[in-house]
Amino acid sequence: MIQVSLLGATGSIGESTLDVLARNADRYQLFAVSGYRRLDQLFNICCQFQPSYAVVPQESAASFRQRLADQGLATEVLEGEEGLATIASHEAVQVVVAAIVGAAGLLPTLAAVEAGKRILLANKEALVVAGALFMDAVRKHQATLLPVDSEHNAIFQCLPDHFGKQPLADQGIEKLLLTASGGPFRGWSLSDLAGVTPAQAVAHPNWSMGQKISVDSATLMNKGLELIEACWLFNLQPASIEVVVHPQSIIHSLVSYRDGSVLAQLGNPDMRTPIAHALAWPERIDAGVAPLDLMTAGALHFEQPDEQAFPCLNLARQAFISGGTAAATLNAANEVAVEAFLQKRLAFNQIPELIEEVLQLTNIQPANNLDILLSEDRHARDVAGRCLTRFSKP
Repeated sequence: MIQVSLLGATGSIGESTLDVLARNADRYQLFAVSGYRRLDQLFNICCQFQPSYAVVPQESAASFRQRLADQGLATEVLEGEEGLATIASHEAVQVVVAAIVGAAGLLPTLAAVEAGKRILLANKEALVVAGALFMDAVRKHQATLLPVDSEHNAIFQCLPDHFGKQPLADQGIEKLLLTASGGPFRGWSLSDLAGVTPAQAVAHPNWSMGQKISVDSATLMNKGLELIEACWLFNLQPASIEVVVHPQSIIHSLVSYRDGSVLAQLGNPDMRTPIAHALAWPERIDAGVAPLDLMTAGALHFEQPDEQAFPCLNLARQAFISGGTAAATLNAANEVAVEAFLQKRLAFNQIPELIEEVLQLTNIQPANNLDILLSEDRHARDVAGRCLTRFSKP
């Protein structure tokens, strides 16, 4: 039995992972889980899967521990960052699913890397915030890093089997094409976006995702973060990665080769497919996803992203090019901006304005170590908080 630690069990990726694990219970056992806000949901997961460990915030540990004891469950409750690092690096674990949203997922994911685990990476912020240090650690500790984001997993599936042993250009690859659905506001002008509400922004047309990721998809920041992630995963510069809006979300990404071939990975928009692929790679297992029916899929549409109406994509691109701590600053400012938007303290089209202002007010530092990155993350959040007070409430 392959033992799995699931970091972020109560989010959308966590739910999809649990479904895949349940369908393949003869191969995989849930060893440990973590949750932050939805502790009732985490309790139900513990009742169903009976993991050895569950990690919750320190202030919730005592009551959660008592609930498990009252149910007669032997699951041991750990607390906070230390608990996350424990279940990510535990000697009994072979696979770690890194699905904690935001920069909070960086440290436990690094703990899994340093323990040489197979990491199913759904936390793109780990690479956005600490890309160079993270990839150096993967190589140093001989960890196996497999992307779970549908776009990066699609690219991985379309690459040669010997990917990673030499640069992509030496393998006949011209560029990567990263697909984007365009979100719920595709085709809207900048003026149209002024009155967007949180309820509208989280209503993604194709995917079932958490609120933060859904807003990022609506602003195209999610695609910007994915572009940065792709640069680190595949050792490329942004000039070699083209973002293509594909509203049907049937083609999940493509790889363009020198001989004119373009390989694409197609499938129904369901995160269980990339999760199952990364979990079992190089084998294939049941994901519970119906095969794509090309006869009913209809026409497939492609267009360029509108970076004037959705400037977050270019902000992310420029942050990667700037290097150092710029991407960490971008990510921190975005997390503050999105939270403020969800709380109705910031207008939708002010999200990129706040991020750009924070980038302008923050000096880029060399990203020489994790302490610098974490310090700049905190500093950027402080700056974003101060800037937020100057924006008029929507």
